[in-house]
Amino acid sequence: MKRIDDLIKRYKELEVIKDDLEKVFKLFVQTYKNNHLVLVVGNGGSAADSNHIVGELMKSFCRKRKIPDSLIKKIKKNKKYGEELCNNLQGALPTISLNNHESLNTAFLNDVDPLVTFAQQVLGYGNKGDLFFGISTSGNSKNVVMAAITAKAKGMKVVALTGQNDSDLSQIADITIKAPALETYKIQEYHLPIYHCLCLMLEDYFWPDEF
Repeated sequence: MKRIDDLIKRYKELEVIKDDLEKVFKLFVQTYKNNHLVLVVGNGGSAADSNHIVGELMKSFCRKRKIPDSLIKKIKKNKKYGEELCNNLQGALPTISLNNHESLNTAFLNDVDPLVTFAQQVLGYGNKGDLFFGISTSGNSKNVVMAAITAKAKGMKVVALTGQNDSDLSQIADITIKAPALETYKIQEYHLPIYHCLCLMLEDYFWPDEF
């Protein structure tokens, strides 16, 4: 795949994740084509990555992402705001960051157990056919692991983005992309170009003719 080849030209050490990245891409495509959603989560820097990924998938990244003509026609029935909406709305791939629900997360943290708050959201949002994307440099973040366990129980596919070691998360996940590093900051330095590549491939796939 062209995007992956370009990634490896810039980061030769990422050759080792090529096959797994292709598999993850296909799993994302399958999820979105079947009108399901992606739930993504992480801690600390990985929480920022979670939000970053949502930003790339829920709006235009490098392509225009025109919304469907059938939807444009319906929106334009509103004479006051229809034209403005159609001129600004962009195609979106439904993705939710579990890090962003502060009232829910802090309520659950205070009332129940802080380590289970992401699992609680998976329970509420997730359905069979959806995809859980857990980001953890160690792969052993307990709150992410418990959310992944819940996702599996609900019939969701599980993808993990970790460092190079085997981990609790990689044992649960259907596919794990293991960045080839051991130190947290080095793993995170690889995570960004990896998920940027994934987001670019998805945009290429769903909006192939738009620049």
